Amino acid sequence: MHDLQPFNALAGRVPLRADIGTVTLHETPNVALASVAARLGQETACNTALRDLLGTDLPGPGKAALGDSFDALWTGPDQWMICAPYATHEDLADIVKTRLGPSASVTEQSDAWVCLDLIGPGVNAVMERLCNLDIHMMEMGDATRTTIDHLGCLVVRRTPMNGFRILGPRSSAECLFHAIRTAMRSAL
Repeated sequence: MHDLQPFNALAGRVPLRADIGTVTLHETPNVALASVAARLGQETACNTALRDLLGTDLPGPGKAALGDSFDALWTGPDQWMICAPYATHEDLADIVKTRLGPSASVTEQSDAWVCLDLIGPGVNAVMERLCNLDIHMMEMGDATRTTIDHLGCLVVRRTPMNGFRILGPRSSAECLFHAIRTAMRSAL
């Protein structure tokens, strides 16, 4: 049997990182993702089962529920993106599907997205150059879809002041990383 080792979204075995000024951008490959959509007529059952799995209330529009084991991002009416550490939840989609049963459609998303964390005192200036979000009004747990460099992304405020997580299409991971790094150079 071959000893295969996966590459990260940015085509390396070691996650890419950029430190410019007071801000750090780094690839975070250890994130398992699964999308959940409640099936028609099963919304209440799905919401109850998902709430039990997460151990917290489900996030509504523009919000994320940030927990110890799971994060959940609202992506649409009765739809969420579930995130968990890959090391302990490699089979996240199966875990979620088992818990939700026929009340929801669950899709594995781990290899479809690149996860980039942007951290440091200057993140607001960087984000202002990247997207049209009102960054200064975002609080910890706010999450939304936006466009960064013509790419549809999910942005989550992960810390009260200095941290964002950006989920973008894996197929354009290098373009997204380059766009963020360019904004960092411009802002800092």
